[in-house]
Amino acid sequence: MEYYNYLKSLHLIFVITWFAGLFYIVRLFVYQIEAADKPSPEKEILQKQYKIMTYRLWYIITWPSAVLASIFAFWMLFFTDMGQAWLQMPWMHVKLGFVLALYLYHGKCQQIFNQLQNDQVNYSTNFMRLWNEGATIILFAVVFLVILKSAVNWIYGVAGIFAFSILIMLGFKFYKRIRERR
Repeated sequence: MEYYNYLKSLHLIFVITWFAGLFYIVRLFVYQIEAADKPSPEKEILQKQYKIMTYRLWYIITWPSAVLASIFAFWMLFFTDMGQAWLQMPWMHVKLGFVLALYLYHGKCQQIFNQLQNDQVNYSTNFMRLWNEGATIILFAVVFLVILKSAVNWIYGVAGIFAFSILIMLGFKFYKRIRERR
């Protein structure tokens, strides 16, 4: 059992750093997109710096964390008795669905990263701010699933974060209107 707890601890550490990387990379995407609208030489200076920052975050923190979190998760699920028991639970099936969504989210971030590294701005800063909420929603769903161990009760937590996200977006729009009037 202690062996399992070490695996779980390592898994959790790398899940945390993976999410930290996903949260921060999208903020850096916002800054890169904003830099594209700056006049020269500020534009080139900022773009160069943000490319370095996103590259280091993506390949030194985010990708390794995703890989290590996955390795420890697979190890726990498939090579321990406790993991075999969890795989029989309905809530774990729902959680694994959200983990798949997280991999898809990560893949889309990779695509956006590649575009921005090649100076292709295909998204607005508003889209990126909304996109950043995707990882938050997945995180809330997974945490509620793991803690409540219920395939249904996690919905309340996710509904709460959706409501909170809507309030944030309304506040953002209100602030934007105030800023535009000045």
